[in-house]
Amino acid sequence: MLPNPYVQNIEFPTDLPPKYYHEYFSYVLEFVRKRYAHVLNENELRFLNDYDSLSEDAQCLFIRFSNRSKSFFRVNNLSYSEINDLPAVLNELLEKDFIESLCDAHEVRFAEIMELFTKPEHLLFTKLLEPDIMPSKSIKKPDLVRWLMHEYDFKTLCEIITAHEPVVKVSYEAEVMVMKFLFFGNRNADMTEFVIRDLGHVRFNSFDEQHLAIQFDTRKDVDDTLMVSLMKETFDELKTDLPPEDIFDWFMNWHVGSGTGLSPKAIPSFNMFILRVSAWLERKKMLSQALSIYQLTNDAPARERRVRLLYNLGEIDEALALCEEIAENPQNADERYFSMDFYERIKNKKSRIIKRTTQALKAAEAIEVPIMYRYQVELGAIHYYRERGYQAFFSENEPWRTLFGLLFWDAIYDTNVQTIHNPLQRVPTDFFLPDFYFKRADRLKERLQAAHSKEIIEELVTQTYMEKYGITNVLVPWYEGALEKVLVLISLLSPEQIHLVMMEIALNLRENTRGFPDLLVWNETEYAFIEIKSPTDHLSSRQLHWQHFFKEHNVQSRIVRVKWLKDEVSIDLETGDNG
Repeated sequence: MLPNPYVQNIEFPTDLPPKYYHEYFSYVLEFVRKRYAHVLNENELRFLNDYDSLSEDAQCLFIRFSNRSKSFFRVNNLSYSEINDLPAVLNELLEKDFIESLCDAHEVRFAEIMELFTKPEHLLFTKLLEPDIMPSKSIKKPDLVRWLMHEYDFKTLCEIITAHEPVVKVSYEAEVMVMKFLFFGNRNADMTEFVIRDLGHVRFNSFDEQHLAIQFDTRKDVDDTLMVSLMKETFDELKTDLPPEDIFDWFMNWHVGSGTGLSPKAIPSFNMFILRVSAWLERKKMLSQALSIYQLTNDAPARERRVRLLYNLGEIDEALALCEEIAENPQNADERYFSMDFYERIKNKKSRIIKRTTQALKAAEAIEVPIMYRYQVELGAIHYYRERGYQAFFSENEPWRTLFGLLFWDAIYDTNVQTIHNPLQRVPTDFFLPDFYFKRADRLKERLQAAHSKEIIEELVTQTYMEKYGITNVLVPWYEGALEKVLVLISLLSPEQIHLVMMEIALNLRENTRGFPDLLVWNETEYAFIEIKSPTDHLSSRQLHWQHFFKEHNVQSRIVRVKWLKDEVSIDLETGDNG
């Protein structure tokens, strides 16, 4: 195994200073102020100015509130050792409108406020309100809360709650959300990214901030992209409470009212949202409704699902026409093989056909492996080949992804491409979009021209591995032995074959970083990438795609079916030794 130089000498902090979060939040605000002042509205600009006027402790308490998922807080529960004189800080936040006391405007969030208190406290409120009508102490808290909210109005309960303990609501929630969204570019990342960086759990790529690109050029870019993100979150909440008919109406009303004419920045996220809603409606047997939403995008697998739904709804000619359209310009392997298989099924009027993936699997050679490996079929196959003098390891997607990530590291994270927008970004914003290849085609080809021999490829990959060890790259795992797998792969293939596979991956990172064969086996005279299938396993379209691609370019690869050998001696699962 190759050593991991440099890593042993890296020391990471085990804790953070008391006001670490203040530094992070202030950095985010300053970052946004410098780069996105042109898209900020009046309320957001006022928030930035008013925040600057707060004392440091008031800023800290506001950040504590803002970093929580809830909006309402019990004052008596607040305890932060790094903040001096909490009552004075609370008064400052109240005076400058960074928090609010309970008021009539909060009635729409009545349930959130009630959730702050325990069942014994709600029983106490009940006793104070109606001492002669007390519910059973065995009543569940949700039932008690519903009863209280039904029997008493918001104003009455707020008076009881406030007399018991002050409750405040954090202000500027929308403005803070926009600040974080502008910094991270999405709703998935949050302030914990700073924490895991400074605790050493993740090492991010180092970027010159002067070269970071602006992600949102206009306010419409911001509003539309954020709106789609929030709609996704709303959908996840609504689908647990509403019937599918109401979900469909909700989505279509939103789409007609706000979901058309979206900014190009929001379209990829919107298409993913379409697929999520449509698939859910399909699972709920709302076939016509699912079809109508699938029709809003051509992103895979929308067209395949439309064909199936059209067929199930009796629209045979439309299903055939769409199959032909897909076959002329498939977006991925799933579309390619589906369009051929399903077209044949419709034309031949067969309820079942033998799919091309099934045909390839049935035609594959078979090996016998002890049935004790039925839950570790790849491990059983590795032992099978090792017993016959081959070296073997589990490969699948990892070494190919690692090779791509190491060989093209600089191209992936090239700030000149304008897809790196903040210093904590793990992947470029176009990583899984067609733009990835088109924006970098010249640089990718230039790297491959330089990597014209096995020796140069090995040197480039090894050097990048050593220099970048531990830095986050979604394609590259950091563990002992990862590089060795890549070097074996390089040693067995010609530079031309490596180039072809790398470019095929680059054309569609979302699809073509998957589906590679399970094993790599080799000896002094031959090698093969082998897709292992147990008796109950199926071959995917992506796996068949790579089998055809490898065959076309003389990369030795094949599919192997496993048959269970029931008359076996005991074999140690870890070592493969006979017992």
